Formats: sequence, C-alpha cells, structure tokens
Amino acid sequence: MSASEVDFVPVPVPRPNGRRHAAPARGGQAGASAPSMGRLRERDARLRAQVLAGRREAVERQHGLGKRTARERLDLLLDEGSFLEIEMYRRHRSHGLKMGENRPHTDGVVAGSGTIFGRRVFVYAQDFTVFGGSLGEAHAAKIHKVMDLALENGAPLIGLNDSGGARIQEGVMSLDGYGGIFHRNVRASGVIPQISVILGPCAGGAAYSPALTDFTFMVRGSAQMYLTGPDVVEAVSGRRVTHAELGGADVHGELTGVATFVHDDEETCLEEVRYLVSLLPANNLEPAPALPPTGAAGDERPRLAEIVPVEPNKPYDMRLVVEELVDDGEFIELHENWAPNVICALGRIDGEVVGVVANQPMVLAGVLDADAAQKAARFVRFCDAFGIPLVTLVDVPGFLPGIEQEHAGVIRHGAKLLYAYCEATVPRVQVILRKAYGGAYIVMDSRSIGCDLSLAWPTNEIAVMGAEGAVNVLFRRELAAAADPEGLRAELVAEYSEQLMHPYYAAERGLVDDVIDPVRTRAAVARGLEMLRRKRASTPQRKHGNTPL
Repeated sequence: MSASEVDFVPVPVPRPNGRRHAAPARGGQAGASAPSMGRLRERDARLRAQVLAGRREAVERQHGLGKRTARERLDLLLDEGSFLEIEMYRRHRSHGLKMGENRPHTDGVVAGSGTIFGRRVFVYAQDFTVFGGSLGEAHAAKIHKVMDLALENGAPLIGLNDSGGARIQEGVMSLDGYGGIFHRNVRASGVIPQISVILGPCAGGAAYSPALTDFTFMVRGSAQMYLTGPDVVEAVSGRRVTHAELGGADVHGELTGVATFVHDDEETCLEEVRYLVSLLPANNLEPAPALPPTGAAGDERPRLAEIVPVEPNKPYDMRLVVEELVDDGEFIELHENWAPNVICALGRIDGEVVGVVANQPMVLAGVLDADAAQKAARFVRFCDAFGIPLVTLVDVPGFLPGIEQEHAGVIRHGAKLLYAYCEATVPRVQVILRKAYGGAYIVMDSRSIGCDLSLAWPTNEIAVMGAEGAVNVLFRRELAAAADPEGLRAELVAEYSEQLMHPYYAAERGLVDDVIDPVRTRAAVARGLEMLRRKRASTPQRKHGNTPL
C-alpha cells in the first residue's frame, strides 16, 4: 500500500454499557493492528514532506533549465512563513490514456494565500515538474477556488505561470477549465488588482489570462507566450522561428505591449512584483497604501528649471522630471520599452500613490502615435478603476503624421485615450511644460475633457499648431509672392507667437489655472492633489459605455 493511501482497520469503539465492539473495516485486512495517533501523524508528515519536496529528478531538471520550482518562487514572492496552501492533496480523476497510473498530489499547481509586506494576497503557482504544469480539471478547479477567494476577500491575485498548456489527455475539461479562469479574470477586473508572472511557457489559450490581467511580468530566456507555437507557424507559413523570436519576453516587452515588465532573472522579477503590490490598493473600495507625508507642499526643486530646455525643439529626458516630482525619486515605469514616446508610471507624492502619464521628448519628440495612445489609455483606466489620482505632464507636438499611422488606426487608438480621460473620475492634475499642440493637447487631459487642475510653466505653448506651421498654412500665398520669403516668415512667426502663443494666453481664457515657477512644480502638484483628495464625481446611469476598442 502506498504512502498516499489511507488504511482503515477495526478500531475499538466504547459503548455506554461498557462493552466494546469493532467498527466496520474499510480497506485493509481484518485483524490488522489498530494505528495509533502517532503512526497516523508520522504517515501524514511523510506524505506532506514528499509532496513539498517533489520528485527529485523533476526538480533537478527544472533547475537545469535555469528555473526555480513553484514553491521556491513562492518563497521569494511572499513574506517568510506567511503562505497558507489549499488543496495540497488534490489529484486528477482521469483514467484513460494511462492517466490512472499517475496521479500526483497538487495536480501541477500550488495555490493559496500569503502576505507581501504584511498585506494579504492570493496566489497560484503552476508546477512544471508535475505534468509540465499542464492544466486539467483538478488543476483548473484549484485556480478557480483561489481566484474566487481573492475576489470575495478583496485582495490582489497573483498568478505564476509555467505551463505546457492544456492537458490533452483530459480533453474538453481542460478547455472548460481555461474558460472558467477567463470568466473570473473579467469578473475581477477593476475590482481587485490582477498580476500575471510568466516564468516559463504560456502557450495557446493559456495566454489569454495574462492578457486579461492588469500587469504582466516576463523573464528573459525562460518566458514564452504565444497562441500557436513554432511548429505550427512553420507548417502554415513555411517560416522557421524560435520560441524566443515568436513570443519571448523582449518581443512582448518591445513589439506587442503584452508584457508590462521584463526582467533578466526570477529573483529580480519577483522582487519587482512585491514593490508593485506595495503601491496598489487591495481592491477598488480601499485607498492605495499611503506613507507618512514628506512635506512636498513646501518643496522646491531647482533642478527642474535646468532639466527642461527653453527651446521648444530641444529634447530632454522626461524621466528626470518625474524623479523630481515623486517622493525620493522612486517610481515604477510600465511598458518601459513599448511605445516609449509616452511614460506611464506609479509613484508617490507626499506619501500618496499617484499615476503619472507624460510625453517623452527623447523619443519621436514626444508625439503620440497608435501604440502610445493605447498604452496610456489602459493605464489611465487602471488608475481610475482603483482610485489612483492622475498627474499628466504635457510636452507634445501632436500626433505622429504618416500613411502608416493612419492605416494603423491612429484615430481609433487615439480615441481610446480620449475616452479613458473623459471617463476618469479620480483627481486629475495637468502640467504643461512646453508644447501642447492640436488634438494631442486635448487628449493629454486638457481642461475641456475634465481635468480638475491645469498648471503651466512659463515655457508653455498651447495652440492649434506650432507658429511656423501655422504661418505656412495661413500665409502660403503671401510667402510665395514675397521678395524675401524667409524674412517675411520670421516676421509672421514672431507676430503669431506674440499674439496667440504667449505663456498667459490660455490662462487668460480660463483653460489654465496658474502659470507656475518650474521649481515649485512638486509643491503645486502636491497642494492640488490635497485639494482634490475628497473629490466625488457622479456619472450617468448606464450599463457601460462603448469604448472604441
């Protein structure tokens, strides 16, 4: 009899009249000696130790691939000693295709709850050492349970993915299991933060769950995510491609935008997950965790006057501006290598968590394009769903022109960002550093679409377009007929700038609340957020809007 099977032997049961009789035997052999509590405890301890240790050869193979086991990953992710596992002894119920001969405990996924910096989270970690982490009925049921518990308890959900995909031997039950996960992902969206961590393969339908969650982490060299693998791609297209080329971490971190964060190793990745969780609220009804105030309302940052050039076409790194605005210069940037012409980041100002959206003049002069609009729109919607105030830093010359962008649907994607800001009810502060031209000015949280507080630097230029472009359009004929077109153009540009683009033009018309000294930006934003902290905005009664997806 295996260690995982339970013996049932006759046990003396006392009767009221003092006589004794033997309980009915269930399994085992008649007359076998009764097990003592000590023996039962020893057997349980042995079985538990076997389950926790896993099969030695499978663990060694996992380590040989440069990957940790599911339990080792949980040890890195969660506070020491905080993990409470559920359904450790669960096993599949299939018998066909020789499945009945191999029924390991856990069924390839470790599920439960623990804490990160003392805050409750729910988590599951797929175990590649058991059936390659493939998903079957019992495996899915464990994930369903932990997802339900996370939603019912209002706590973040973290999934560590390392799976070969659907368990083919269990047929349609595997597909049904995935459907149950997707359904729960959507039910939890906007209610609890959901984080996916890809630490191995995540192929086929399994890839849709990370796509439905709020944040996706991937590790270079081991993480892969795609719907159809290299063999299928080659069979259909004739093109040979590696797993990394098809769906590796850098592909999703730079080209597709599926990966929010990309890291070189599991340890760094899981540490960053912990940091992200420290910035997120437990659910949509609770505030994000705050730290003690830092005195930001009286803080001056002289470096801000040095970072940003006065010349409107000279580039600079907007990350340096963000560093000066947030507490201790610390923030976490989302999608750092995808659509880098816009920055989306989480940090703290005066101890309170904020979301920062900013144009990046170092990349494409900070223009908006289809990818940047999608990236920013998703971030704005996340912050709004979880009550995180938004700070928008504007230095944008417009939308990226070109046939490729128009054919890529820049109108539709730009509308996503417009929709996200218009729908947002959290406190919203806009800071215009330099350029704010055309439709891009409107989309970057202008007063006209609901910004609560608009601040501008003395270098701001808010207009339909730049002065030179405007002059070329308005005075095309005059310039063509002029004896000295360049001299006339310079004169007209100066006149246009003086009349329509001076720093106080928008403020005089109530579209900017204040023109501030750059060194006072952190203080002004902190004071504005404090003013808006109790903001309550009502929205029209409806089932939901029709986002331009």
